[in-house]
Amino acid sequence: MSPSAGVTRSTLRQQIADALRDEVLAGRLPPGREFTVKQIAEQYGVSATPVREALFDLSAQGLLASDQHRGFQVREFTVADYRAMAEARALVVEGLFRNPAERVAVRPEGLASIRRRAAEAVRAAKGGDLDVLIGYDLRFWRELGQFVLNPYIADFLTRLRVQAWVFAVHRLRRDGMDENVLWFGHQELVEAIARGDREQVHAEMRSYYGHALAWADRLEARETKGSAERNAEARADGASSGPGSAMPPQSPESPGHCA
Repeated sequence: MSPSAGVTRSTLRQQIADALRDEVLAGRLPPGREFTVKQIAEQYGVSATPVREALFDLSAQGLLASDQHRGFQVREFTVADYRAMAEARALVVEGLFRNPAERVAVRPEGLASIRRRAAEAVRAAKGGDLDVLIGYDLRFWRELGQFVLNPYIADFLTRLRVQAWVFAVHRLRRDGMDENVLWFGHQELVEAIARGDREQVHAEMRSYYGHALAWADRLEARETKGSAERNAEARADGASSGPGSAMPPQSPESPGHCA
């Protein structure tokens, strides 16, 4: 293989991975959606090799689950997963700012761009533009991560943030967005970092993670209630179809049929 061919394939692999990640983050590839290498290759009009590599890259990032016989599936994150993500990020960031001189190097020249990302993220959040919000929010945290002196930690935090959005996006599209769900503290956090105000940085981060955990609690309560109601309905249906009751067979076209 020539060097140019290798670069082309590597670039194509990254382009496919980026495109599929965007599809997942936009909610166009919902949790549980299954597909094969062949399907994606045909969709993008490319060979199977860069597609397979891209899909394995996304699997390694925790966005897809792979099965030798069934192909790939968009990973379904639970409320418990989301809570664990928030707690993990909080613990890592808390450790980073415990002694920031050794772990974080704030470069003043980088703050201007981060301030712009923060302002755009807040504007999108208040305007209810989820697609724009996700893009600016991820750029905001990724650029903040460039201040972290340990690249492995920075990469870990970025991956968790992407996974958190994969969990959140279809729920936000279903339920809507407001101040009870979204966090608007991007700009306050940047200014606290710019001032070197470690206590305020901690306060803003506690607000951020507290907001996420409070949403997780509400989602869990709602899902628990929904599950209890469905179980009650199932018991009621079972009682009504006891001895002496006749239930007509359901045709494939009838509501509730699962293919």
